[in-house]
Amino acid sequence: MRRSAEMTLGLYLVPAGYHEAAWLDPSVRADGGVDGDHYGQLAALAEGAAFHFVFFADTPSVVERDHVSLARAPRNDGVEPFTLLAALSSRTRNIGLVATASTTYHQPYHLARMLASLDHLSRGRAAWNIVTSGFESEAPNFGDKKLPDHATRYARAREFVGVVKGLWDTWEDDAFIRDKKSGIFVDTTKLHLLNHQGAFLSVRGPLNVSRPPQGYPVLVQAGASEDGIAFASEFGEVVFTAEPSLENGKRFYADLKERARTAGREDDQLLVMPGIVPIVGKTKQEASEKLQRLRSNAHMDLQMETADRWLGFVADLRSIDLDSLVPAALPQTNLIQSRQKVLLDMAARQKFTWRQLVRFISDSKGHLMVVGTPEEIADVMVDTFDQRAADGFNVLPATVPSGFKEFVDLVVPELRRRRKFRTTYSGQTLRENLGLKRPLNRFTEAGVDNRTVSRSDR
Repeated sequence: MRRSAEMTLGLYLVPAGYHEAAWLDPSVRADGGVDGDHYGQLAALAEGAAFHFVFFADTPSVVERDHVSLARAPRNDGVEPFTLLAALSSRTRNIGLVATASTTYHQPYHLARMLASLDHLSRGRAAWNIVTSGFESEAPNFGDKKLPDHATRYARAREFVGVVKGLWDTWEDDAFIRDKKSGIFVDTTKLHLLNHQGAFLSVRGPLNVSRPPQGYPVLVQAGASEDGIAFASEFGEVVFTAEPSLENGKRFYADLKERARTAGREDDQLLVMPGIVPIVGKTKQEASEKLQRLRSNAHMDLQMETADRWLGFVADLRSIDLDSLVPAALPQTNLIQSRQKVLLDMAARQKFTWRQLVRFISDSKGHLMVVGTPEEIADVMVDTFDQRAADGFNVLPATVPSGFKEFVDLVVPELRRRRKFRTTYSGQTLRENLGLKRPLNRFTEAGVDNRTVSRSDR
């Protein structure tokens, strides 16, 4: 199918903003992470601008490794995704709701049920950001001494996603007839047991909720390591990536689309959406001054910890000469391998010292940052889109709500003037608004009869 002429846009929901020091800005609420009205305001702004979805990231642990950095980190007082997005589903009507959940530290039955419930409550607007867990700090919260190795996490993820999709298919779309005259609530001839037995998981089914309105909630994925790219080409429908370089972005885009085609998928059924951190000013100088104010509040202890984390905790930055050049390579991490590569590639291209790299990570965590006028920001976005390095963007405002409101008020009209972004919603479900097909039920598509339930199971 033909690629859309208009880009897709998502809002990355954060309590204060994507910049490390956002919570210290006078325009930002310090307690936004646990306030539903704050998130509701952001979702309303995004929906009013016809954004495709709001995206809520999650890590089920405190990631800072010492009290020096923990004391200054604003990220550890926030709500979990499904509670928040269920609340937002009643405050919104059109915008998609992307929840992050790990295949390493969830069980597929629980997660399939939560996502199906969110899809029903939102009338077809749910999406799952599939992650495999990327921080060692998560393991002890779930009875493990250490995080499983990278390849094992992805092997479990493949099986896990297959199980979740199978559970969503255990009832056919029209199984729940709810016929008061006959007294029959559900047509059990349209029930299919999963009976999955695999290397990591054993799940019988069926799910105790009807098939989601979208068939499957939209599948989002954010890994760009070799394992991550292979996984995305097989399962991802929206791929969230970090890529500050246009040329590297074009290579990633072409590689991922080619792999998807090899897997028998259509180009337009996989959308590549890199992150962008826009800092908007009426002039370039005004935008630069906004960034400088944020930087002036960013404490070095927290900057160092953040850089250590995104590089995979393989370099002790506190013992390094920060004015020396960043080496071309570091030891491979078992954590987020793709982000380490993005950051080292950027450091090599820009000939960064460690001090410059630490500041770059504090500013953008490796995403594309554009500091300038609405026209300059739109120029970069349109060029990236037109050169096929992106199908759209996940917008990561440096501060909220002020920074996001400026993007909506100033950049979005410029994108529309260039006919690169829509003015209204075109469909009822998130799939329809993204141009994604509704998946067929695997059991009815294959003609499988797997309905038998033993007497002891009745």
